[in-house]
Formats: sequence, C-alpha cells, structure tokens
Amino acid sequence: MVRFGRLAICTAVSALALTACSSKSEEKAADTTTTASATDTAAPAAATPAPAAAPAASGAPAADNTDTTDGTKLASFTGDATKGEAAFVACKTCHDPVQNKIGPHLAGVVGRKAGSVADYTYSPANKNSGITWTPEKLFQYLQGPQRVVPGTKMAFSGIPDAQKRADVIAYLATLK
Repeated sequence: MVRFGRLAICTAVSALALTACSSKSEEKAADTTTTASATDTAAPAAATPAPAAAPAASGAPAADNTDTTDGTKLASFTGDATKGEAAFVACKTCHDPVQNKIGPHLAGVVGRKAGSVADYTYSPANKNSGITWTPEKLFQYLQGPQRVVPGTKMAFSGIPDAQKRADVIAYLATLK
C-alpha cells in the first residue's frame, strides 16, 4: 500500500512538472514569435549597408585606439630587443623577418600600414582594418589579435605578458 501511495505521488509530481514545462515552452514559443515579428519588421532597416567604420562596429577597437584589455600601456615598459628576439622564436613558424611564410614578413613592420606587404594574401579583415602598426598598436594587437582584427587569418591567441610584448616589439623595431 505504501508503495502504491509513493508511486501515485511520483506520478502526480511528474505530471505537474510536465504541465509546467509545457506551459513555459508555449510561453517561450509565443515570445519567440513576438520577437520574430519585431525582427522581421526591423529587417529592412538592418539591410542598409554599414558605414565605413565596419571594424569598430564589429566590436574591434578603432584603428587608432591602442587600449589593451588589462589597461597596460606600452609606455609603462622598456622593451629589450635581445629578450624580444628570444620570445620571437615562437613566431618564426609563421613569420620570417625578411620573407613571406604562412604569415607576412615582418621587416619594417613598425610604422607599416596593415595588409600592405607585396605578394602576401591577407584576410579582408586585416587588409581593410585601416591600421598602421605603431608600437602601441602592435602592443595591443599582440595581446589578442582576434580582438583587434576580428577575422584575421592569424590564429595566434596572443602574448598575455605585457613585458614580453614590449620586448617583441623592441625586436621587431630592429628589423629593417
């Protein structure tokens, strides 16, 4: 008898739970329909082409913005080119100082316009970024390339250590 009572209670609780979930699903479906209707109404306005500042609109910092996610500034560090060259070893798989490999060569990168190395096929995101590789912009970019240029082909996650970024930039500045 006790077993039958527990079974009846479990069945009743399950039925109530299913009913509650069902009504929430119906409410959610109604909300989705309402949202879809609102979105459908707004769709023609969204079809208008974006202004020329597309990289900033996509969540990327503006081409002249050099803010890092941790608030560090290159001016707070003194880069050491010798240490930077040692840290750059990890970059050599893709970047040669003087010839294109998987990535473009980096000779003269400091001060160069993004996407401008001859005979290298850049992603449209990089080529159209409007960036000039100042030391400060490189400092920001090397922290997280995908954040600064969403859609870049560079699959590198970045250098979280600010001092190491400053060292790499000091080394890059020696490449002419």
